[in-house]
Amino acid sequence: PLQSLLSSMKHACEILTRDPEGAAARIPFETFSFLYLYLASIDGEISETETKAFLQGIQEQADKHSGMVLIRHF
Repeated sequence: PLQSLLSSMKHACEILTRDPEGAAARIPFETFSFLYLYLASIDGEISETETKAFLQGIQEQADKHSGMVLIRHF
């Protein structure tokens, strides 16, 4: 379940980014977090604790990149 969720998030970043094709596919943390929480809730197999811990780690990385999430962060 987690791998398919991360694959979905990778595709979302590639679709929603304003970066040119082949670039980092950055999206704002707020957008990433909203989508991740939504998809994790639909999945139902990822605990709230796991979700919060994952997003905290992503936010720490995003904070180092002007609030942007890069695919390599996950």
